[in-house]
Order: sequence, then C-alpha cells, then structure tokens
Amino acid sequence: MSPELHFLLILVLRMAVAAAFVVSASIVTERSGPVIGALIATLPISAGPSYTFLALDHDAAFIAEGALSSLPVNAATIYMGLTYAVLAQRCSMWISAGAAIALWLVLATIMRQFEWSLAGGLIVNAITFAICIPLLKPYRHVAKMPLIARRWYDIPLRAALVASLVGTVVTASSWVGPRVTGVMALFPIVFSSMMLILHPRIGGPATAAVLANSAWGLMGFGLGVAVLHVAVLQFGSAIGLCCALATCIVWNLALWWNGRRKAVKA
Repeated sequence: MSPELHFLLILVLRMAVAAAFVVSASIVTERSGPVIGALIATLPISAGPSYTFLALDHDAAFIAEGALSSLPVNAATIYMGLTYAVLAQRCSMWISAGAAIALWLVLATIMRQFEWSLAGGLIVNAITFAICIPLLKPYRHVAKMPLIARRWYDIPLRAALVASLVGTVVTASSWVGPRVTGVMALFPIVFSSMMLILHPRIGGPATAAVLANSAWGLMGFGLGVAVLHVAVLQFGSAIGLCCALATCIVWNLALWWNGRRKAVKA
C-alpha cells in the first residue's frame, strides 16, 4: 500500500469515527431538553476527537501549545452563544447564526495574534463568563421544549460538518503549527449545527435556551483545556487527554447534581 493511500484511509477512518461520535451525542442532546442537552453539548464531543487524533501524529509539546491557543478561544464561543441567543428571539436563522459564527471567527482571529500564557487564557475566560452568564440568564428557559421532527438530511449534515472539521484539523496541523491548530480544533461545530438544524424546527427561542444553558458547561470545558495543557507536559498525551475529559465530565455532573438538588428544594 502506498504511503498516500495509507494516509487517506487513516484520515477517512478518523473522520468517520469523529462523525459517528458527534452525531450520537447530538441526537441525545436533542431528546434531553435544554438543560441536559446543553451539558452534553459542552462535553468535548468535537474538540476531543480532534485532539485525540492530533496526539497520534504529534508529540506532547505540540498538544500542550495547541491547548494553550484553544483556551482563550473558548471565550469566543460563549460570546457566540450570547450573540445567537439575543438575535434568535426575533431574527431568522441565517441572521442569528450568521452573525454569531462571524463574531466567533473575528474574535478567534484576533486571539490568534497573541502569545498566550495559561494565566492569561484563564483570566480571559473568567472575565468573559462574568460578563456573559448574567446576560444569558433571561434566555435559559422556555415554557416547553417543542418536539423535534428530524429530517432525512440531519444526520448526514452533522456527519459532513464534523468529518470536514476533523479532516481539516488533522491534515493542516503539520503545516500551520500548534497555535493555529488549537484555534481550528475549537471551532464550535456542535453549536453551529444545532443552530442550523434546530432553529427551523423548534424556533429561535427554544434553540437559544440550549445555547444559553451551555454557559456553565463551557466554563468546565475551559478548565478541561487548561488541564490538558498542564497534564500532557507532566504525564504525556494519553493521560493528559484522559485528565481533560475527566475534568469536563466531573464538572458537568456537578452542574447536573446541583440542578437536581435545587429542583428538589423547590
């Protein structure tokens, strides 16, 4: 087998695995309501496969530097969610999603211009969440989450989006270096697909409720990225990736438990 064919087959396999993973998580998200759906959506179901496959091709130093670039970009994702939540109350899907994604691209491009430290990335995230979480509060609840009528192209669309992202990140990583790769790996493909698919079905406010509820989960995701940066340098890529995933899962489980506890008290 030629090296080119071997690379192509491995790339297609990686894209297929990532697509299947994200599609499964997205289907569960749709059926779980805005709160649980947001907790699932903020797990590393898109960035996780990208970083896993990157770890197979690059050393721990590459992954650590990529994570350092990803950390401030997490703040851009929460601004994207806020923009969509506000616009989706009255505007069409194309205006709401288009403006939100455009803002993410602008912020990610700006953040890529700087050399980030771990402390700097954490501070940017802390400031962002302090601003956005109170602003998102009015959009977190809807009277009733409408039933979702899935169409034939939903799963192929999600699969194509995720596979394209993973394929692009893995293929371009050797050319663009860890800083750009870290930004690309955090492109909010899950949130973008939710906007494009859910908004026409259940309306802007209901879709916005899922994204608005994701704010606290994104905070845990940011901590997971910070843990990834530190852990891969100390313990290697495999253990570092496991520590980052564990951080996100434990954080979201704690959010779920806290929500259940408040519901029982009420």
